[in-house]
Amino acid sequence: MKVISDIQQMQAWSKEIHRRRKTIGFVPTMGYLHEGHLSLMRRARKENDELVISIFVNPTQFGPGEDFKRYPRNFSRDKELSKSCGVDVIFYPRARDMYPQGYKTCVDVEDLSNVLCGASRPGHFRGVSTVVLKLFNIVQPDAAYFGRKDAQQAIVVEKMVKDLNLALRIKTLPTIREKEGLALSSRNTYLNKQQRENAVILYKSLQTAVGMIQSGHKDPRKIIAQMRKMIKSRRGARIDYIRIVDIRSLTEVKRIKGRLLIAVAVFFGKTRLIDNAIIRA
Repeated sequence: MKVISDIQQMQAWSKEIHRRRKTIGFVPTMGYLHEGHLSLMRRARKENDELVISIFVNPTQFGPGEDFKRYPRNFSRDKELSKSCGVDVIFYPRARDMYPQGYKTCVDVEDLSNVLCGASRPGHFRGVSTVVLKLFNIVQPDAAYFGRKDAQQAIVVEKMVKDLNLALRIKTLPTIREKEGLALSSRNTYLNKQQRENAVILYKSLQTAVGMIQSGHKDPRKIIAQMRKMIKSRRGARIDYIRIVDIRSLTEVKRIKGRLLIAVAVFFGKTRLIDNAIIRA
């Protein structure tokens, strides 16, 4: 397994792999790997000749006062986990190389980027889209793998790839959860024991919403009200948003129909967690 930090070296490696007519699977991460990341790596390993992951805590997707400086990092541990999944290359760039002095260019996927988490975190998805496009241009993958826990991120990236005619496939895989249902996230490390127990309510509220839809409920307001009641019953839970939206446009629906994304973001203490469910009504 190689660790490559230099952008030109990474591009040269990918060029040589493609010259040999081999495929590259790519998993972009911010490190502090967990089973969710590893599930993406294992799938990419099966479906491609070579497997590249990136580890880069991208500063441009964090807003003022967010957790960029304290975001969990452990590169030694990440290397061992990557090796266990058969990773061929870890691309580990430096921020000063990704965003050199005088850097001015960004990518903004309009409409999809300013709702849900985009409304709560202005500029977040501009940072995500920009760094993902840069990583795609550097690594030149044939397929890139994302987790469904970050459903909006995957939808934004898919739209960017389609609009900009990028020659790669985006694959979105199911959310990996702890035994009790809490979606795996690097930010779960911020939670104390009580907060972790309380955070399971996100998954339970989503299950309730899905059950209500399957039972024939058509009014999203009643479903959201039930979810809100469940989440607020947990001490210290502070709701950022609960939305039921069309899976393609991410616009809120007035009546339950079609393929839907049920999305929720809640603070437990200072830790903001997101989760979602996708259902066809």
